Amino acid sequence: MRSTRFSGPFNRRSWLAALAGSMALPSLAGVTARPAITLRFSHVVAEETPKGLAANRFKVLVEQRSGHRIGVQVYPNAQLYGDHDEMQALQLGAVDLVAPSLSKFGRIGLPEFELFDLPFLFDDLNAVRRITLGPLGKKLLQGLSRQGLVGLGFFDNGFKQMSANRPLLELKDFAGLRMRVQASRVIAAQMRALGARPVTLPFSETRRALATGVVDGTENPVSNFWTQAMHEVQSDLSLTEHGYLGYAVVTNQRFWQHLQPDDRALINQALQESLAFANQIADTQNDRALQALRQAGTTRIHRLGVDQRARLRQAVQPVQQQLADRIGPRWMSDLKQALHKS
Repeated sequence: MRSTRFSGPFNRRSWLAALAGSMALPSLAGVTARPAITLRFSHVVAEETPKGLAANRFKVLVEQRSGHRIGVQVYPNAQLYGDHDEMQALQLGAVDLVAPSLSKFGRIGLPEFELFDLPFLFDDLNAVRRITLGPLGKKLLQGLSRQGLVGLGFFDNGFKQMSANRPLLELKDFAGLRMRVQASRVIAAQMRALGARPVTLPFSETRRALATGVVDGTENPVSNFWTQAMHEVQSDLSLTEHGYLGYAVVTNQRFWQHLQPDDRALINQALQESLAFANQIADTQNDRALQALRQAGTTRIHRLGVDQRARLRQAVQPVQQQLADRIGPRWMSDLKQALHKS
């Protein structure tokens, strides 16, 4: 991982200032024209995460390149819709763009997206890109049409770490813990294989659930852990890097087809540039968040040893077969073939 050093105390104001500087986007001061088209972009995380930064960059690019004829309203932090209803809102036309985690597609009839949830599957982000930027990723996005959706692209939030009020380094450490998970059968099966009890909760409710003892722990990239202030309610963060968290930006098929071809091209180009930006900063944002956590001093940070990682990996191997039984061996075969391409 790349590291970023800060001088002086680290707080949320300095965090946001640093991120604003890293975006280096022109000001919109003085813009008053009312747009002819307004895109409503809803997501569930903070603005200073890779997803939030990508959404805001997309807004600026679209509005500038269209001469403000096309406007983008971004609604972060589940202001409009949360994990459980953002996809339905998109299908109903209540919003125009969402960027759900890949786990969310399983419950709307696309379980093949749960390939991304398999534990200890990807060695690094280059392995992820062999899927998302290759034929298998294209096939996954095309499948969204079955649900009246258009998939516009993938992007990263990096690798997930485990947190609780004790270190999570060995199988025995997970025994009996209630671990918050997304609505993914693969992630739930992973937690059961480790000896924990999965509890499905929306992301927006996770911190409160941790604070009140509804759940004991969770899994997140460090940027989500930090921006949601989970370090205030979790004493230990174990750097397991056991799973990948990525997103797909999707829109409503009817809405997309209603746009003029030139507008679709402009929006798509701005989005692809924003997704590339998000992929470039995902590791940096997680590194910054880890540095912030170290400076905050509220959470003990642990790294897995090689043997510890091997034991956890072995414990969750049955999860792959369970998914293969559900989605068919062809998907698993294509996945393994893509991962082993040089």
